[in-house]
Order: sequence, then C-alpha cells, then structure tokens
Amino acid sequence: MRYVPRQLEPRVLAALRQFPALVLTGPRRSGKTTMLRRMFPAASYHLLEDPALVGRLRHDPEGFLDDLTLPAVLDEIQNVPELFGHIRARIDRTPRRTGRWILTGSQESALMRGVSESMAGRAAVLQLWPLATTESARVSLLRGGYPEVVARPRAASLWFSSYVQTYLERDVRSVLAVHDLATFRRFMALVASRHGQILNKTDLSSPLGMSVPGISKWLDVLEATQQILIVPPYFENVGKRLVKSPRLYIADSGLACHLLGIESDAELLRSPFAGAVFEGMVASEIVKAQANAGRRRELYFFRDHQGLEVDFVVPSAGALLLIEAKATRTPRAAMGSAIAELTLALKGKGPVRGYVVHRGSPGGIQTLAPSIRAVALSELLAVI
Repeated sequence: MRYVPRQLEPRVLAALRQFPALVLTGPRRSGKTTMLRRMFPAASYHLLEDPALVGRLRHDPEGFLDDLTLPAVLDEIQNVPELFGHIRARIDRTPRRTGRWILTGSQESALMRGVSESMAGRAAVLQLWPLATTESARVSLLRGGYPEVVARPRAASLWFSSYVQTYLERDVRSVLAVHDLATFRRFMALVASRHGQILNKTDLSSPLGMSVPGISKWLDVLEATQQILIVPPYFENVGKRLVKSPRLYIADSGLACHLLGIESDAELLRSPFAGAVFEGMVASEIVKAQANAGRRRELYFFRDHQGLEVDFVVPSAGALLLIEAKATRTPRAAMGSAIAELTLALKGKGPVRGYVVHRGSPGGIQTLAPSIRAVALSELLAVI
C-alpha cells in the first residue's frame, strides 16, 4: 500500500512554523513515525527505545543533545522524560528559532505531564489517530484504521493479536506494575463486551475479582494510551434528571471486533454487537476529525432517567449537532425521534441540527424531519 497523506500534515507544518517544538502523540502504530519521516526526510531520527541508547541518554543527556543534527525527531520520548528539561533549556537560549524539535510518544499521560512541566509555551501538541475514513476508502468497520491492517487486511487477526501482546508488554507494564497479564487480557475482552455501554466500574471489577480503584487505574491506562474513548454525558439544563456516568468505547473498530472474536463481515452482520461497533466507529471518526483539524475533543452523549437518549452531542461552528448512529443502509424517519424530542427540550438555547448517520453509501442528504437529516458517515464528517 502506498503512503496515504494524513490530514494532520498541514497542522504539523503550521505548528513547526510557529513553535520551537512539536509534540505528537497517538496510539502505537497509528503512523506517527511514517508520517514524520515522509514529511521531514532530512531531519535526524532517533528511536528512544533501544536500551543502550536510553542508558546513554540518562548518563549524559547533554552530550547526546550536543551531537544531534537539528531538526531532530525524537521518537517515543516518554521513555526518557528527563530529556524535556534539557530540551527546554536549549529552546530558551534561542526562543525565536522554530521547527527544530519533533517529539513523539504513545503514552499520552506521561508525555503530557512532561510537556506541561517543561515545555509549556514552547511546544505545540497534536494527536495522530489511526487512518480515518476520509483519509482512506479502505478503512472499514470490521478492520478499523490502523495503517498496517488497512494495507494487509488478510493478516488482521495476527496483527491485532501481536498488537495486544506488544501493547501489554510495553505500555501497560511501563505505566502500571501489572504482573498478571492474563487477567489484563481478560479485562480488555471484558471492556470490549461493554463497548458502547454506560461505564460501570463495579460491573467490570466483579468478574475479575478486582477492586474498583484497581479497575479505574487500568481504565486510565487504556484511555491515556488511546485504546478506549470515554465519552462524557452532555449536561444542559433541560428540566430532566440526567445520567451522569460516561459511555465506554474501544477506540478502533477493528480492535473491538478482534477482542469480540468477530472475524468476518458476515459474523459482524449477525453479531449483537453490530450496532455498538458502528456507533463506536462514528465516535472515533468524530474524534479523528476534530484532532486532524487541530481542535480539542468535544464529544458527548445525552441520556436522561426517563429513557430519552441521543448517541452523540457535538458542538460545531456555533451550533449543536445531535447525532444518532444506526447500523443500517436504510434510514427511516422514526430513527430521528429522540433527536426531535431533545431538540424541543433545547429550544431557545441556540441552533440545533440533527443527523441520523447510517452505513449506506454517500448519496446526498435525505431529510427525515425538520432539522433532521440522514447522512452517510463521510457526509457527516464534512460538517463536523
């Protein structure tokens, strides 16, 4: 598969024109290194995972930085967070020189802590997610958007098995003292079985014989390494008692299918998880669209105690988008009933637009009701 230009590339170039450093985060194997090496072939590149190199850096960081040819890409810098202070000092000596330091990392929590403490005001921070449907037509509900899976879909099962194992060994053990990896694998499978549901930590902890605080830490790791999406509820005074717990999704639909044991489109079509997998893909594509535009994540859901529920609420361009995700190719007016009810409850609080997102091919916008339209996923992303 040829290189697929990433929609984030213009934001990367703009950031490096304005800041001395760029910090690029994202899940493992999302394409960070490939994109940067393609964009900056003349930059020196250093992968900070080799034990010998990490040892040298910790022993003599100034010597290592003195020998660097700038601009430099320092990949997986979360492995040597003490470098942030030394890089900051060098930036401060020549603060007007931009585009010299490109830092990447997969463990967002540790990396962001280093940025906030050492690089505030000196580095732009961007996120690169796996491929979006707007970047490649080969991204699919069954296989997701990881570039290597998109390139070789027949090897998807083996790739995801290896990915989970590598992820467990590298990221999880480096963030948490997780000694029982078998239990963590069961935990990930259990999370997948709750894909698209309201997060209930007690429900996750009981089958594993763990405490709720322990489950909370494991969920934090999955979220920090961008393996899951935690979608918070939308709070607005609409005269209703609202559900306050967030909703849980596996971030990549291909990984979700792998963890659920779904191996083919036919199995997915028959699966009771088909709707949840599509809903999760819609959530992921919205987040990718916001990240690729350099915007902060704004994705919510709505649910009250009387049963009114709308899958996603997205503030966009001065309006509030109400979105229902339906794993069908034939949208019907009844699918927008919850949107219509919530639109009435939000009357007077600003412009509201409703969309029923379906699995059908793009074919133009179909009006289901006043202010409610049926669109394919790609058509929705054009208005996010």
